[in-house]
Amino acid sequence: MIRRPDLRLVPAAAAVWLVTLLGLHVGSVPAVVAALGVVGAVPLVRPLSRRGPGARAVLVVLLLAGVTATGIAFRVHDVEAHPLRHAADAGEPVTVRVELTAAPTPLRGAAFGGRRAQDRSLARAEVVTTEVGGRQYRSGGSVVLLVPTESWGRLTAGQRVTVRGEAAPPRDGRLVVAVVPVYRAPSEVAPPPEWQRLATDMRSGLRAVAAQRLGPEAAGLLPGLVVGDTTGLPPEVEQEFDAAGLTHLTAVSGANLAIVCGAVLVLLHLLGLGPVVCASGAAVALVGFVGLAGPEPSVLRAAAMGAITLLALVLGRRRSALPALAASVIVLLLLLPELATSAGFALSVAATAGLVLLAPAWAAALRTRGVPLGLAEAIAVPVAAHVVTAPLIAAISGGVSLVAIPANMLAAPVIAPATVFGVLATVTGPVSSWVAGLLVTLAGPELEWVLLVADRASAVPGAVVDWPTGTGGGLLLAVLVLVGLIALRGRRIRLLAVVAVLISALIVLPVRTMLPGWPVQGWSVVACDVGQGDGLVLATGTPGEAVVVDTGPDPRRAANCLRRLGIHRVPLVVLTHLHADHVSGLRTVLGEIPVGAVGIGPLREPRWAYDDLSRDTRARRTPVIALGSGQRLAWPGLVLDVLAPDPRVTRTQDADDANDASLVIRASTPAGRVLLTGDVELAGQGRLVSSGVDLRADVLKVPHHGSRYTTPDFLGAVRPRLALISVGAGNDYGHPNRFVVEALTRAGARVLRTDQEGDIAVLPGPQGPRSASRGDPLRATDD
Repeated sequence: MIRRPDLRLVPAAAAVWLVTLLGLHVGSVPAVVAALGVVGAVPLVRPLSRRGPGARAVLVVLLLAGVTATGIAFRVHDVEAHPLRHAADAGEPVTVRVELTAAPTPLRGAAFGGRRAQDRSLARAEVVTTEVGGRQYRSGGSVVLLVPTESWGRLTAGQRVTVRGEAAPPRDGRLVVAVVPVYRAPSEVAPPPEWQRLATDMRSGLRAVAAQRLGPEAAGLLPGLVVGDTTGLPPEVEQEFDAAGLTHLTAVSGANLAIVCGAVLVLLHLLGLGPVVCASGAAVALVGFVGLAGPEPSVLRAAAMGAITLLALVLGRRRSALPALAASVIVLLLLLPELATSAGFALSVAATAGLVLLAPAWAAALRTRGVPLGLAEAIAVPVAAHVVTAPLIAAISGGVSLVAIPANMLAAPVIAPATVFGVLATVTGPVSSWVAGLLVTLAGPELEWVLLVADRASAVPGAVVDWPTGTGGGLLLAVLVLVGLIALRGRRIRLLAVVAVLISALIVLPVRTMLPGWPVQGWSVVACDVGQGDGLVLATGTPGEAVVVDTGPDPRRAANCLRRLGIHRVPLVVLTHLHADHVSGLRTVLGEIPVGAVGIGPLREPRWAYDDLSRDTRARRTPVIALGSGQRLAWPGLVLDVLAPDPRVTRTQDADDANDASLVIRASTPAGRVLLTGDVELAGQGRLVSSGVDLRADVLKVPHHGSRYTTPDFLGAVRPRLALISVGAGNDYGHPNRFVVEALTRAGARVLRTDQEGDIAVLPGPQGPRSASRGDPLRATDD
């Protein structure tokens, strides 16, 4: 029998959270006013508290809200009055001595121009001293540093460094006094505390042993499962985990701690030790794990959530779990109010609440219907966690994973043994590398299974459904989920829901995939929707084979496009230039499809991209060939003529000229001439026009995502009938430029954009090239 949950502390936790959020966003003065208002209301409510539990609950809520408002008012005032904040508001240069609270984390995402995101890292630190305008202040406060990855990557939490930079104000809603961009190596670096150094060495040892005993993907995954270290995880695997709803596995969460502490509890119980010794052993394991992962706010949050998960699922005291969760929220927000704005904290609380409130009831309902105990728990736990966290994930990511529940059900059985083996390998590594290697090897099959689940789940058509981002999108999904849960309480509605799911699985999804006729028969060129970047595919005339020109900014989208087109061999990948929005998907393409060669232009800049290219092609034994003006490459149904750049001109260029050093290629296809232009801009376009080379083409891949740096003379020389613009939805660059689009339209070209059409196919027609978009009916360009 499932008892009613104990909700007495839930209103108090909600009030503390709400007051903390308001205090962070409105400032210290309104927070003080709120605190005074609450204090004034307490005498009015206190006499009523004797009348019943409801009035006493209101009094508790008021008291905690008053304490929270007072505390947040003092903290916000300290931030507002901090000398570093005044310097940040004025944009003054500062010299700050700080102590790192976490190791620098490389920024994620594609970069544009000559720098990749991973070249910069984010480091959080506490201020020790501040020097502004020649005056030195000794004060605390939290700062965020944007630092070079190369020179800061080996630092760890607990180290003190001195930085110099121009302070900038932080985003609202954070107890951060300033953001300091840093472009130099750290100076006056102090060694970390001994226990931090030991923890760092143990984490490094785990990475080293994993690299020796496991494949590259599994070696990157194991530290992520154990201590949330994803630095070695390939970007394409991260994308797969994201689509499959498995990202939580590579972050330090309550589940990690529950697994570790649960394993200790089971071991001590099997040894016949009493409950006090078992609880003490679990507590020691909890503290040790926090020290190993690092006492960052996210880890402390995970420790609290892990303790609650253990209480609810391991000890079986389900009725006390919800009050303990609410109490943990209250304590954590009072100690670390910045958690109120943390998406990770909200997800942890929601997931734990789902495990406490929904999972037991759903598991019991399944058992009453004859489902075995273990299977009932295996179904109820991931379903409950996904249902309650889906609105938050949708609000953050703009997508809802339809494969997350089955993916988590398939992965869940091996997570605990892989984590336990990984933790044991980390602990035993300093003593015996052989034992650590054996433990890592034992974790290998489990890791490969998780990777396989992520790969197959992310490849399911329609695995992720787009959803509105932000608060509105999250609330909309939350309302739909709530209505669905209420409706499913009825037996007939449950039956209808099961029938609807079966119809969707057996009919709707296959029909959705097959009806649009994608890939459309006879296509010559496809502009893949790779986001804010370029990725084009040209048929060679041999079934299942195509040439690829650029691979986009995303690790997976170009490879996914090739898979949808049924391409299983690529004789040549052409990279027009080495900016991240054109090359970041190369590693995945090389890893998933046989590639004959990679062709690049004469310019080897930016250097980081060329180094990455060299490493990835060497790993796959794929040759790199140089392309330049005057070269011709041919296949049965495709001829490529390289029109630019001239290697003699490129010798005088550097990384800042990479756009104008783009390869410009004229492709002769059954659909007509196609001019592929990379990101060539004004100077490069001018050289092409003045060279007298024949630029006429039926189809133009518009340069640089339709930026304003496109000349009318160049467009007049091409005179395309169809213009393809590869561009990301909602990009911050103003692409495509309105005047360029209007100029193309006035010249008679049909303009198609990947942000509006998705994948765009070009194929021959009786009166010139025709186009078809993925999911849209075939249409002619001259209609």
